[in-house]
Amino acid sequence: MDELDQRLLAALKRDGRASLSELAHDLGVTRTTIRVRMERFVKSGEIVGYTVVTRADVATSPVRGLMMLSIEGKGTDRIMQRLAGMPEVSAVHTTNGSWDLIVEIGTGTLEDLDEVLFAIRRLDGVTRSETNLLLSTRRAIRRGGQTAGRP
Repeated sequence: MDELDQRLLAALKRDGRASLSELAHDLGVTRTTIRVRMERFVKSGEIVGYTVVTRADVATSPVRGLMMLSIEGKGTDRIMQRLAGMPEVSAVHTTNGSWDLIVEIGTGTLEDLDEVLFAIRRLDGVTRSETNLLLSTRRAIRRGGQTAGRP
């Protein structure tokens, strides 16, 4: 994967609905180049599909947060399995730095979120945590060389 492939994938992640013309303009290449590379991504399995996130998708979990966890010893795999089995957990990410895991959580109420956070903190091996509520989600998009936000 070359630099243009990486830039194209990043542009698609920012705005999956961007037209071939927009992508070509933003990346400084022809529409044909974009079309061929996108077809190659789909054929190779690099792009496995396209999706839409609707307001209803977010409304099912109106209270969302990211919980960073420090894990003691070699318990990361075991804790990841436990987290993956919790219906409120939408994703578990391994990371570098001071945190071992970042957990995406969604619940219906703050009280429900508090219960989930408490349950996660009680897992054997979790030594430290920090949680941030997600207040809103916006995707950065490029329009005419400028970056703009949209809900």
